[in-house]
Amino acid sequence: MGESRSDQERGAGAVSADAGVTTGALARRLGVSPTTLRSWDRRYGVGPAVRSDGRHRRWTPQDVAMLEEMCRLTSAGVPPAEAARAAKEGADPTPAEAKPPTDEYRPRSKAAGPLPLGDARQECKGLARAAVRLDAPSVDDQLTALVERHGVVVGWEEVMVPTLHAVGRKWESAGDRYVEVEHLLSWHISRVLHRATGPTDPPGPDRSAAGPVVLACVPGEQHCLPLEALHAGLVEQGLPTRMFGPAVPPEALTAAVRRLGPLAVVLWSQTRSTADRPLARHIAATSWGVKGARRNPVVLLGGPGWAGRQEQGMLRPPGLRDALTTLASLAAG
Repeated sequence: MGESRSDQERGAGAVSADAGVTTGALARRLGVSPTTLRSWDRRYGVGPAVRSDGRHRRWTPQDVAMLEEMCRLTSAGVPPAEAARAAKEGADPTPAEAKPPTDEYRPRSKAAGPLPLGDARQECKGLARAAVRLDAPSVDDQLTALVERHGVVVGWEEVMVPTLHAVGRKWESAGDRYVEVEHLLSWHISRVLHRATGPTDPPGPDRSAAGPVVLACVPGEQHCLPLEALHAGLVEQGLPTRMFGPAVPPEALTAAVRRLGPLAVVLWSQTRSTADRPLARHIAATSWGVKGARRNPVVLLGGPGWAGRQEQGMLRPPGLRDALTTLASLAAG
């Protein structure tokens, strides 16, 4: 009997492996474009050791290992030239300026690469490269290290938001090419924010008597990521919080406020079409407690949807840092 189709395919695969893989096959494996591989070869000398017919690139297992190392390094924020030099040398690649600092932030630099990051932190470059390559483990590792090293506020304002904005700009200019990048990056940011932990110092005076901070998106608002960042920042500071997430119905929000007696209620609106001002006024007027000692929550309006007319008696912090400072001050009495 002749060889089966699977036997023939295995034989062909073995021959291909012996001869080396093509540039197209390697590009698919690494998650980069063939043009990028050819550019790296031309600029940094990380091309294949063997070229069939003197022209066509064929990448050996050693070449593949070298390129995998270079991709790992560039995903961590190492400049391509230094990553290529280290990958070729086969030594510990990470240069001193790319290693995580202990007490100081990494220097800012002009970011090159596939996303329009502009003047961004070094961490943005590595995160952007990993996200464009859909390298989920690297994205998660970098985000986790970022929050552990610098905290939620710096991680959110100086790395996560600029990278998300860069993805959004690329999406607008390139059609639907980068939708999957934004979804993957957003999901991992949310995942890391959900893992935020409280202070390790011994607990101070009990602040729960003032009630928790209630966080909710207004009805019709599904954009919840900035509110998750605020929740993570509150957890990091040890402030009690109740997170209700996207598109909370008015009746449910009112019931939660009356049951919890919160210190403050943060209402998030991303667009003007979802900014429900009558609901905000209703929540601000909702009271609880015994007659003669009734209380109302402080209402904070978060997000660009509330731009324009200021609501009397309500606060509108411009960013995460300001919102956390305001809420910590309220909790301190």
